[in-house]
Amino acid sequence: MFLRACRLEPVENVPVWFMRQAGRSLPEYRRARGNVSILEVVRRPELAAELTLQPVRRYGVDAAILFSDIVVPVAAIGFGVDVQHGLGPVVANPFASEADLERLRPLQPEVDTPYVIEAVKIAVEGLSPFGVPLIGFAGAPFTLASYLVEGGPSRSYARTKALMRSDTGLWTALLDRLADIALASLRSQVIAGAAAVQLFDSWVGALSRADYERYVMPASRRVLEGLKDLGVPRIHFGVDTGELLALMAKAGAEVVGVDWRVPLDEARARIGAGFAVQGNLDPAACLAPWDVVANEAREVLRRGSGIGHVFNLGHGVLPETDPDTLARLTDLVHATSPDSLR
Repeated sequence: MFLRACRLEPVENVPVWFMRQAGRSLPEYRRARGNVSILEVVRRPELAAELTLQPVRRYGVDAAILFSDIVVPVAAIGFGVDVQHGLGPVVANPFASEADLERLRPLQPEVDTPYVIEAVKIAVEGLSPFGVPLIGFAGAPFTLASYLVEGGPSRSYARTKALMRSDTGLWTALLDRLADIALASLRSQVIAGAAAVQLFDSWVGALSRADYERYVMPASRRVLEGLKDLGVPRIHFGVDTGELLALMAKAGAEVVGVDWRVPLDEARARIGAGFAVQGNLDPAACLAPWDVVANEAREVLRRGSGIGHVFNLGHGVLPETDPDTLARLTDLVHATSPDSLR
């Protein structure tokens, strides 16, 4: 169902999965992970695969996304990245000069991230009885660059934007290296069994259209076009990217993820014909009483129109979300016939 929707093919019901569906909102996730850091979890293929499968068992969603983190490849090549609980990725020595390019050597997945490849294989085997595909993923060049340059999460991305504008040559070289790393990681995941991929450009909404098109889009296209020969659906997602949707579509994906700020019918108009859309219920809506959640979900479905729509949240599941709400939401989406939305 999910793969057909990504390809604009007819579906019996709208497929659904949730970003960050394997996470702190699930009690079984908390039990299985314990106090193990996220990077250590990723290095344990059996555990990473188990966390990947948990939402499929609980919710009956139509796709699983590999449990991992966008900084795994750059951490694996020794750039000096860690993920701090409650904060996110942090970099001990941020990227600042041409000399730092040498710290971004090419990723060799079979050598650097064999545990990711193994987790994909285990997860695909575990998903087989459910008939559910696995989504592989990677961080897009801009979002990864923002962490490496800022040294951690940022609200302004001031250092990133300063480097982007002041030394375009170095910026381009940085994004090209990150694009090649993301591409190598994604290709290894698909070869291991992932049936679709998502490129997370989580923070690219901080840019104007002009800056995105000039400084970022070529590197994102480098990743997405580099996957074309593998024949799997490619999803391109960012937060606060309403002004960038048309350009993101041109970067080379079949599916454009939309956050909650732009209604899906308006997003389709911006993106243009020939693309599927993914989204876009506000994650915070899931904290409201069920009748509110249901009404807002029906509105998303109505605006999605049934064809080429993968139901999702507009960003990740919030940790305080009641799993029963997501289970009911999955059932509601599955009970909706695409014919009833047209």
